[in-house]
Amino acid sequence: MQRPRIMQRISRWHIWLGWLVGLPVLMWTVTGLVMVAKPIEEVRGNHLRKQVPERALPADTEIAVSLPAESTRPVRAVTTQVERGETITRIAYMDGTTARYRPDGSAMGPLSEVEARLIVAEGIEGGDKVTATARFAAEDVPFDFRRPLPVWQVALADGTHVYVGTETGQIEAVRTRWWRTFDFVWGLHIMDLQTREDTHHPILIFFALLAVIGALFGCILMFRRRSARVGAK
Repeated sequence: MQRPRIMQRISRWHIWLGWLVGLPVLMWTVTGLVMVAKPIEEVRGNHLRKQVPERALPADTEIAVSLPAESTRPVRAVTTQVERGETITRIAYMDGTTARYRPDGSAMGPLSEVEARLIVAEGIEGGDKVTATARFAAEDVPFDFRRPLPVWQVALADGTHVYVGTETGQIEAVRTRWWRTFDFVWGLHIMDLQTREDTHHPILIFFALLAVIGALFGCILMFRRRSARVGAK
């Protein structure tokens, strides 16, 4: 008699847990389906990036770049390459900032709107179809960029946002319309629509734990139904 009562109690708990976690489980399933609907490379906009051929430095290139005397910032990397027909030396600092220099050592200013458009037109499919541009400071970037880096946002006709660093002079991110859909769905999936970064918070852990318990109860009740069918025979 004890076992049937336990099974009845588990059955009631299973029903209540089903009401509690039914919606989250459905949401996790639907959002998971949306997130795998397209390859991650297409979500990231990699298919829009053109293969821009690299160019060798001219044989007579002389690099005369030195850090400003007042600079005490640690340097992470120094690179020199030809970009759009011009030799540029890029110094990346450990604090995340970047400076660009010409071969004669003169510093290059922040990227202009015209330069940002040219970079996008050269590096992105459909990059010549620009509908709007906007410049953002590192502390005021759009939500779909979410990196503390000063950028130009170049909006294209197909809804893609291309972000070009005003200091780096490079394409930092490509955000397609599908990427923004994916980002919203990801926020739902981890139950964090505010930052869409926190995958370890009490609400998510609580509902995941309830879902596991509910699934465990369901597995136990399968044996109850199997026993009932055997008894009926």
